[in-house]
Amino acid sequence: MSERFEVRGDEHGLVRLFLVDIPPEEVGAFDAAAALGIEKLDPGQIEVFPLTDLKGLGLSGYMREGLGIAEEEIDAARLDALEGVVFVLRSAAFEGATLTLTPRAPLRWIGTYREETAPVSFERLPDALARGAVAPEEPVGKRPSDAAMSGRVAMVALLIIFALTALVLWIAG
Repeated sequence: MSERFEVRGDEHGLVRLFLVDIPPEEVGAFDAAAALGIEKLDPGQIEVFPLTDLKGLGLSGYMREGLGIAEEEIDAARLDALEGVVFVLRSAAFEGATLTLTPRAPLRWIGTYREETAPVSFERLPDALARGAVAPEEPVGKRPSDAAMSGRVAMVALLIIFALTALVLWIAG
């Protein structure tokens, strides 16, 4: 495989999809990081599974519903025609590292897709009462627990007993 992928440390929201030319029963032994030519990946951000696991949904449905890829980015006919084992690699798997991926056998790159994100808008608050500064509340002291109060009472009682004992010893001496 001659593709090389540059991964920036601030990359996020990309999903790289590969076919893995291995039998489905060897999925557990597949070393994704080694196949990409890197040292490590966050295992919680990668998936390797046989496409037969997606019966009824298909790979295109999984990409849309499971990974949040926009429908217009997906060639459903092409993805659903794939067979074998698939490797899904999210940007978060690189843990913010800047890397060069050099995928090699048994990997075959299918595509890179962007996760769909909700648009962000900053609108004025609708009610005038919702605007403005809120006066900080006066800090309220925390009430001591019963155990703390019992400890203080015991300490005072011990000091009084000590003082009385010292007084008796002084008078007796």
